[in-house]
Amino acid sequence: MEFRQLGNTGLKLSCVGFGASPLGNVFGNVSDEDAISSVRFAFQSGINFFDTSPYYGGTLSEKMLGKALKALDVPRSEYIVSTKCGRYKDEGFDFSAERVTKSIEESLQRLQLDYVDILQCHDIEFGSLDQIVNETIPALQKLKEAGKIRFIGITGLPLGIFTYVLDRVPPGTVDVVLSYCHHCINDSTLEDIIPYLKSKGVGIINASPLAMGLLTESGPPEWHPASPELKSACQAAATYCKEKGKNISKLAMQYSLLNKEITSVLVGMKSVKQVEENVDAARELADSGIDEEALTEVGNILKPVKNQTWPSGIQQS
Repeated sequence: MEFRQLGNTGLKLSCVGFGASPLGNVFGNVSDEDAISSVRFAFQSGINFFDTSPYYGGTLSEKMLGKALKALDVPRSEYIVSTKCGRYKDEGFDFSAERVTKSIEESLQRLQLDYVDILQCHDIEFGSLDQIVNETIPALQKLKEAGKIRFIGITGLPLGIFTYVLDRVPPGTVDVVLSYCHHCINDSTLEDIIPYLKSKGVGIINASPLAMGLLTESGPPEWHPASPELKSACQAAATYCKEKGKNISKLAMQYSLLNKEITSVLVGMKSVKQVEENVDAARELADSGIDEEALTEVGNILKPVKNQTWPSGIQQS
């Protein structure tokens, strides 16, 4: 497994990150046994980065991940944990200083940890970006000083939220951004802001290389916000791969791993089989490169919908 530096944090993350949202039963039920064995297999395969949130499964993901990490029975320094604050299943969004301060205490209890490596403000486009700048991030800085968290991050879908916040906080305040669905075969717009993020010394994590299910043989869930045009183009690309005896998900995962400026590609996993598929995709890429022919053909199929996204969050004034 390849390890990459995360901005100026000094952390080295596995290029494949373990997205723990499925451990919150958000894509079907996961037994304790499956959760523990998938986390153990991931760790043994070289994955050292695990990401969760109190929002996933209404705190269940954090509890399951905590249980699974404890079962590893290895020194705390051997794995990197990131969780989030500001978004909750029952409460909705609350980025107030008071709530995020309470939030980390709850998360640490569920995760059975003394600190998390990264605490991220979750989907900030649903709150006031000025509150994030003036209230939330200063509260997280206090948590950093108190040793509850090591680094501060922000997450969300629209890329403009990152530049808005980073232009308004002191340099070095935000350590990490987590972007999703913007470094996939169908949407590579994250690349446009990489030079900017690097100039700010910010580490980059890319989530959802399969575009929330668009780049899979089974297709996206019912609730997926993509346009019918985007869905049908992705379906055509998946069908092309299948007919050629190839797998669109593997190709999508490998495409996301190609850019070394992105530290880690986070993908949701809930079974040993899923971990194995993602680790094998990364190893195969390192050994023999990507299937250029399939990538070109899929790129051509997706060209009419390239970089098409969907709205997320509230209109920021």
